[in-house]
Amino acid sequence: MFKSRRRSYRQPRRRPFSLLVVIPLAIPLLLILLEVLARLFIGVMGKNAELATYEGEPPIVTAYRLKFLDQTQQPYDGLSDHGHLAAQRHLAVGYSLVGNQKNKFWRINEQGFRDDDPVPLAKPKNEIRIFILGGSTAFGQWNASNQATLASSLEARLNERVAQQKRSPEKYRPTTLPFYKPELLKALALPLRLREGQYRVINAAVPGYTSGNELAQLTLQILPYSPDAVVVLDGYTDLMLPSNQAQTDIPNIESFLNNAPGHFWIYLTGQFKQWVTDTYLVKAIRYWLLRPQPSVSQLSLMATDDAEPLEQHLASDSAELERRVARYRDRLKQMVSLTTGARIPLIVAIQPEITGRSQAKLSPREQAVLKELGPVYKQRVQAGYAELAQVSQQLQKAFPNNVKTLYLYKFYENFPDPAFYDAVHLTQKANASLAEQVYRVMIGLPKLQITPPKPPK
Repeated sequence: MFKSRRRSYRQPRRRPFSLLVVIPLAIPLLLILLEVLARLFIGVMGKNAELATYEGEPPIVTAYRLKFLDQTQQPYDGLSDHGHLAAQRHLAVGYSLVGNQKNKFWRINEQGFRDDDPVPLAKPKNEIRIFILGGSTAFGQWNASNQATLASSLEARLNERVAQQKRSPEKYRPTTLPFYKPELLKALALPLRLREGQYRVINAAVPGYTSGNELAQLTLQILPYSPDAVVVLDGYTDLMLPSNQAQTDIPNIESFLNNAPGHFWIYLTGQFKQWVTDTYLVKAIRYWLLRPQPSVSQLSLMATDDAEPLEQHLASDSAELERRVARYRDRLKQMVSLTTGARIPLIVAIQPEITGRSQAKLSPREQAVLKELGPVYKQRVQAGYAELAQVSQQLQKAFPNNVKTLYLYKFYENFPDPAFYDAVHLTQKANASLAEQVYRVMIGLPKLQITPPKPPK
């Protein structure tokens, strides 16, 4: 009557090996395998040496990128750009270039100036010293060598003039004026002689510097070298620097010093990122596939740790712009006061900028730069330069005997060759043209001229 119940015994289901366990184990193994394959492939291609030194961007960019060093001469952890141009913190000037360093593109002497030879504090008897102050444009950013810079071109031009005076003395005003009127008038029509001696133009510019850095530098580092004239080429970075900052400093330096736990975390994540970047797999992908190029913002601004578009660095309203320009004006007035007291001629040049170029003269690269910069940038930078033009006029009017000003915003408007690498940095040909312009102003400085005594009446 009763049906017997048969117990069915089912085999227990095997649980599939959890993907949560497989994936974490598989990914590292896959990456290791890819890294091994990448190294084998690179070895077969004979690219080991090339990839070992590849840093993810053109060599000249890495060479010119600042590398900020701490007190132990190690790079600050957490700064994304560790280039080759070493700089260290300086309480007065913000930071300064480390002395005695060189690269295939530049050489820094023991005083921290971009010069092939040291500059002794005591000036040789026959030497006439000109100092160039400013930021990366004056420094010669992206130029192939020290000899391609503004300072080198200006030095060559001045010494060429001295040699020319010796070769053709009849073409210049004699040191003793003739007595008779016809000969006197003829002599006075000739150009004045430049002081004879060995002209040395010293490039003391530092990438990223603003007028605040330059004022401190002039006071503490330049005046002790007894310059015969000083040229300041700047303006652009002052427009970029927020009005609540007195000068450019090492990016994020205060947060590094005041936030030890956060700094330690940045250190750990930075070490991991560096390890990943140094793998041959990542280098090969970047080298053959991505070929990353730095943005115009990264090329144009040297002492910043972000890649925001340049328009974001410019003042977005007139009140902030006025504060930035007022700060610039005040710093220049203090420079004029210092150089006037020391009887040193001062040339203040508002640096050129790419939006001052004529559209018809732009090279393909310059056209690409302007396209990346965009219309908002152009509007804001032109508003800033209009304010800088007023500063230039005010300085010349207030100090007619102590300062010469050059407003160079549109200096390359019709320049026939490419003038800009990015928003503000100049080609070698553009540097030579600018040096000629500064030279013409310099030979008109009374302190650098030989003025013959007036003949008796």
